[in-house]
Amino acid sequence: FFRFNAAFAEQVYSEQPASSPGVWNRLEHRALEGFIYAITPFNFTAIAANLPSAPAMLGNVAIWKPSDKAIFSGYHIMKLLEEAGLPPGVINFVPGEPVGITKALLKSPDLAGIHYTGSTAVFQSIWKTVGDRIGSYRTYPRLVGETGGKDFILAHASADAREVATAIVRGGFEYQGQKCSAASRVYVPDSLWPEVKRHTLEMMNTIRVGDVRDFRNYMGAVIDRTSFDNIAGYIDHAKASDGVEILAGGSYDAEKGYFIDPTLVQVSDPGYKLMCEEVFGPVVAVHVYPESRWKETLEIVDSTSPYALTGAVFSTERGPIREAFSALRHAAGNFYINDKPTGAVVGQQPFGGSRASGTNDKAGSVLNLLRWVSPRTIKETLSPARSYEYPFMDEK
Repeated sequence: FFRFNAAFAEQVYSEQPASSPGVWNRLEHRALEGFIYAITPFNFTAIAANLPSAPAMLGNVAIWKPSDKAIFSGYHIMKLLEEAGLPPGVINFVPGEPVGITKALLKSPDLAGIHYTGSTAVFQSIWKTVGDRIGSYRTYPRLVGETGGKDFILAHASADAREVATAIVRGGFEYQGQKCSAASRVYVPDSLWPEVKRHTLEMMNTIRVGDVRDFRNYMGAVIDRTSFDNIAGYIDHAKASDGVEILAGGSYDAEKGYFIDPTLVQVSDPGYKLMCEEVFGPVVAVHVYPESRWKETLEIVDSTSPYALTGAVFSTERGPIREAFSALRHAAGNFYINDKPTGAVVGQQPFGGSRASGTNDKAGSVLNLLRWVSPRTIKETLSPARSYEYPFMDEK
């Protein structure tokens, strides 16, 4: 983020208007008039560092409230920035009780922007508070948020079964599924499902769960007790529901850590809660659809979830890819073709989604930096007019 944002900032500053003879036009990319409140998540230290630093690179002052589950990693980044020469007061690291800090800062008339990654509910609450107080601010605050996801994998009948299975395992269970981009709902045609199921279960049987310091382990514990209980609740609901079958996993144990086994669930109802709600854990739900209902399934994928962050389509034929590309154009801000829906690379796949997934301001691109400047257009006339009359006024 640091390297690319420096290049993107240069791109922003170099964007200048044309000048006509006798006129010098220019664009000043000013910092916003106030401070940026950066609210960062626990799950990616790089994202946490980017949220306050991206506005700061454009000349803004940022107040950085780290997740209370990732204070030490944020503090370490802050110390590195200071050691690198960051002037005092540019980025202000303020760990503490989230609600109290947020309430205090949202009351400030100098609030100029919010750079947020976290839950949809919290972001919507912040937006509402800002809206209720809009007349109290010096300027209209810029609200930039990346929130939840219910990210999909959609397989066409022509897809390679092992490639789909690999995407399920990598996309759904890496990092314990605690990524906003993690695959959590899958749609596979009945003609392909037996082979996809076989490959997926074979892979899942080899996954090791344990201490992350042992690199042979593919998964570690989830972040805390609240997350553990939430994920366990979804698994218990699946166990008690009709039309739902747990194909693998379904176990959890908090005795030595908040460990949850990778869990694969097959559901008959594409509207079941595990196909709609964000779990934020290692639980993947699969709906098997009739191969003949490909186009109807496209509509289901688009309408099932309120989120629109990431999604992937698998096919070896160009026609179905084009159909999915068009039908799902608003269903995912990051759309993957024959790849898992995770792992966006800064500068290559700018990240962000719309609908309930956020404002889609694309972290890792120049689009995000543009939110942190307030342009001033300057026209300097080198030969000022000396008469109010225009040439056409002499015409008869």
